[in-house]
Amino acid sequence: MAKLYLKSGDSVLKEVMLSQATTTIGRLPDNSLQIDNLAVSGHHAKIYWNDGHYVIEDLGSLNGLYVNDKRVGKATLIHGDQVRIGNHNVEFRNEGTPALGVPAPKAGPSVPKLDETIILDTKQAREMIAKQGAPISAARSATGEALPPRERIGLLHVVEGKSDQAKYVLTGKMTMIGKSEMATVKLKGFFAPTSAALISKRDNKYFIAPSERKVKLKINGEDSPNQRELNAGDVIEVGKFKATFSFQE
Repeated sequence: MAKLYLKSGDSVLKEVMLSQATTTIGRLPDNSLQIDNLAVSGHHAKIYWNDGHYVIEDLGSLNGLYVNDKRVGKATLIHGDQVRIGNHNVEFRNEGTPALGVPAPKAGPSVPKLDETIILDTKQAREMIAKQGAPISAARSATGEALPPRERIGLLHVVEGKSDQAKYVLTGKMTMIGKSEMATVKLKGFFAPTSAALISKRDNKYFIAPSERKVKLKINGEDSPNQRELNAGDVIEVGKFKATFSFQE
């Protein structure tokens, strides 16, 4: 049976058995292996059984995925592999065959083969809808089920303050704003907070929340101490940094 061991030095912090079609690793609590650390993206990576092997795949994480100190997008795992997720080490051990209870790829909604089928179905449906002049939001598959909406990509346009770029494309599941080396939106200046705010993406929506209690986050000029959804045109302020949020056309 294959297992994951979240380790700190020689100590094992967590142990997770790979008994599902897909095992996810990330900071959010809905993951199979949750790692509650800012360096870990909300949904950082996934592991699944494919063609006789366990495969690990990066889910567009902010800090990347490393297997045996080599950055990978996707890799086959073998017994003893060391996986680095943010600042944490996860050891993969496989001392037997996968559990008989693991469903075949077609049965699991998160298995890559099913994802590919949905994407192809969506493309074909959009082509048909474009010819008929129907709106994409009304798209349905051949089985009658509603098709997933087109992915929206968020943008940040810097209005004021010092940062390493004037515009940021928010393609990851988690975006950090701050002067930390791990930040996507890197703030400059001696008084800039190390981690000012986190923007998370889920269900085709973007949400923002301050990452430190002492940081004052403002949305459209109003204090925003709790997580809230971002809408096109929102103005984000953290100290002397100000940016507008929009969606890519």
